[in-house]
Amino acid sequence: MAALIPFSQGMRREMRKCFQLWTKIGSPKSRRFSTKVQQIPNFGLLFDIDGVIVRGRDVLPTAPAAFRKLLDKHGRFRVPTVFVTNAGNALRNEKAEQLSHWLNLEIDEDQVIMAHSPLKLFGHFMSKHMLVSGQGPVYEIAYNLGFRNITTMEVLRQAYPQLDCVDQKRRSLQPPSVKHRVAPIEGLMLFGEPVRWETSLQLLLDVLMTGGDVESSPTCPHPHLPVLACNMDLQFMAEAHMPRFGHGSFLLCLESLYKKITGRDLIYTALVGKPSEITYYHAETMVQQHARAIGITHPITTLYAIGDNVHTDIFGMNLYSSYVQRRRRGGGSQRVAMQGARGLDISSQDFHGLTAEHCYSILVKTGVYDEHGGHLLDHCPRDFLPVEAKLQQPSTTVPCILHAINTIFDQEKFE
Repeated sequence: MAALIPFSQGMRREMRKCFQLWTKIGSPKSRRFSTKVQQIPNFGLLFDIDGVIVRGRDVLPTAPAAFRKLLDKHGRFRVPTVFVTNAGNALRNEKAEQLSHWLNLEIDEDQVIMAHSPLKLFGHFMSKHMLVSGQGPVYEIAYNLGFRNITTMEVLRQAYPQLDCVDQKRRSLQPPSVKHRVAPIEGLMLFGEPVRWETSLQLLLDVLMTGGDVESSPTCPHPHLPVLACNMDLQFMAEAHMPRFGHGSFLLCLESLYKKITGRDLIYTALVGKPSEITYYHAETMVQQHARAIGITHPITTLYAIGDNVHTDIFGMNLYSSYVQRRRRGGGSQRVAMQGARGLDISSQDFHGLTAEHCYSILVKTGVYDEHGGHLLDHCPRDFLPVEAKLQQPSTTVPCILHAINTIFDQEKFE
């Protein structure tokens, strides 16, 4: 079991409760597989990762026991399960391997939804020249999503070194090289928080204010270039005892600078990742796909999302629940628009495989939840305002992931 990081006193009490539950029903010695025919579930699970399964790189104590309850006697999933993370700095297969190692079970990349995964639905941007911001293998991520004309922030910086002048050690007085010129940019893709914020903020604004051609003078064209952004988390919970800046913080800086310089709001063409409805739409399609992969042929009519953040996990699932109800009232109409997806051609999507009727959100107390302040932050992206208070209220709140699974099994009368 991974070493624990420092927790608050209240969180330690919750962890002790989870340990007691684990030793009672979750440990390998106490578990007994029933010889009876197992029920076939009509529900699926959507798990957040950071703050629910791990804190940083440390596996939370009851996570392995919780996931053993989802497996059959052969160690295969018996409940449709996907992992929905706002992380955007890795490929899906890398995250699947990491999860498999953490939980000591086999997880397929088709069970993993990264913050950037829904961008594969935006087909008409695939051939455009896109500038990509983030960290990790951003070129490979964009290519795997289907984009074919990609420039990274580092390539743009090296082509025009004079534009990156905050860090005196990297500042160059040499003129741009003709052979390294970059063709005009046609759109921006923001995968996650970059390492050097000042470089990315400067160059992104340069591209926006020149209409994509950084060799020209800034004219602040309106409307500006398409902006496809992932992961709106203002903060996230890692090894530290308090939340750290997330990509939402970087986006807030970019929005503020653009507004201050141009006098206009930065408008996102796509804003994906949690809490965007398009992310949960994509997650439901993946749940249905996993159900078929494990031999379930009947419709999955109930979805449960387990997360630690009311402003992303809980709000997102509740927002999608409202979308599901609107679509059902419209007779399954494909024309029901989704927030955060201005650049998506709804008519091109196949909605016939969506069978969810009920969506529930479960909040665990092992992440950014604070028992005294309730929640450590109050932030929602501008595109999702106004926010009704009820949309940030979980269906239920539990101490940890093992309690969440037991609550779901009790609700569904699943053994």
